[in-house]
Amino acid sequence: MNTRTINSLGGLGGKLLKPARIGSALLAAMLVLAGCSVAPTYERPAVDTSVAFKEAADAKAASDWKTAQPAEELARGEWWKIFNDAGLNALEAQALDANQNLKAAAARLSQSRALRQDARSGLFPQIDAGFGATRQRQSPASQNLPADANTSPTTLWRAQLGVSYEADLFGRVASTVDAATADAQRSEALFQSVRLALQADVAQQYFLLRELDAEQELYSGTVELRAQSLKLVQRRFDEGDISEVDVARAKSELASAQSESFGIARQRANAEHALAILLGKTPAEFSFTPQPLSRLAISIPPGLPSELLERRPDIAAAERAMAAANARVGVARSAWFPRLDLTGGLGYESAKLGDLFNWSSRTFLLGPLVGTALTLPIFDGGRREAGVNRARAAYEEDVANYRQTVLTAFREVEDNLASLRILSDQTKAQDNAVQASNRAATLSHVQYREGSVSYFDVIDADRTVLQQQRAAVQLDGERARSTVNLIRALGGGWHNQAQAMAPSDTQAKNDDMTKAADKADTKAM
Repeated sequence: MNTRTINSLGGLGGKLLKPARIGSALLAAMLVLAGCSVAPTYERPAVDTSVAFKEAADAKAASDWKTAQPAEELARGEWWKIFNDAGLNALEAQALDANQNLKAAAARLSQSRALRQDARSGLFPQIDAGFGATRQRQSPASQNLPADANTSPTTLWRAQLGVSYEADLFGRVASTVDAATADAQRSEALFQSVRLALQADVAQQYFLLRELDAEQELYSGTVELRAQSLKLVQRRFDEGDISEVDVARAKSELASAQSESFGIARQRANAEHALAILLGKTPAEFSFTPQPLSRLAISIPPGLPSELLERRPDIAAAERAMAAANARVGVARSAWFPRLDLTGGLGYESAKLGDLFNWSSRTFLLGPLVGTALTLPIFDGGRREAGVNRARAAYEEDVANYRQTVLTAFREVEDNLASLRILSDQTKAQDNAVQASNRAATLSHVQYREGSVSYFDVIDADRTVLQQQRAAVQLDGERARSTVNLIRALGGGWHNQAQAMAPSDTQAKNDDMTKAADKADTKAM
């Protein structure tokens, strides 16, 4: 072989190696791009809110407020224990242990965490194994044989491992994982929201029952007094001192009080049934011992630090929804860029089953069996652009929802702070009304016995006393429920994180429901 021949062969080899080198360089460049992301950088949008609550008591309290930021990791504690009511504590424990809506929310949380785990699987290669046989008869034309040639069918046995992996070019897989993670965090915040709502509903229903018990006690005394008054009026009528009109009026007032007492009993039965459902029981399984409500001596200062709003689960859920929508914008953008799927197979194939696992039967495949490894859509009629626009619009919607949630949270706190402040003044005024009506009723009874006024004046005075006393009881119930509403608006408590109470066994059980999926994810990783 002469020198010219050797040079010719070298040049030919270089030409053959050039496409391989280009392909290797292209593959290396694509692998370098793996991990690059086209998702927009997520930044929590600002919310325009005042630096202080309108109901803040003084400038010092106002200076303690700042713009709310979600902070779901802060402990809420067992806020209902501020009422120092053993009965309420027991009901809260039962509800957290058996309420079906809470269990459904925990199941939804587990579903979202499973979806996050499913998304994370895209970060790793997928390996599968297969075994089977194919039987095929090739056409004569495919083997360059005459049309009437006889071809025999063949059987091919295969046993192989398949590997597939998507190189995360431009962050499509990573953005999908980020979106699923944010969705899981949103589900956890929604779970906390359901739990807080359950706790507040139990407390409100409990105080409603006790308010109705106080009203029932009030009407029971009224019925007894009016029954005694009827006996007195009947005796005076029998003696001829008064007319039958007074007797009829006394009977009417007694029947009216009895009717209103039955109406309260009906409301109490419905309230007791509603509380039973919150506890995860049927109404037949639950009975609440009458316990008239007494006035609560609990005052929540309006000058509270703004971290309280940061612990509202609905704000945290809205913020995580924004984060998920932002990540999905990155997923939509990645559709404009190439996608690289690395596939391969390694195993054995043989025409005879007995020879399948011989060393000479080994085989491998690099690259897709059908199609190409690197794909880039060129024309799709605007589908990718529509996907990006939809993702951006979804993000803008979640931004608006987040801002509205924060504004609503401030309004709810303001509403309840104002309610408690005004209810305090209203209760003082109502106490004066009760005292005045009692004095008027006492004087009317004395004057009636002296014959200076008619029985109609006595009835009117007694009716006024009952109305004022019932209004006072209802105000006590409204103050208790407004206190619960304020705690709920503040996210479940107002103590500092350093002063947070240790969770009880019941709360720990519910916390375990939210942490179980995290432990499973850690094991899977």
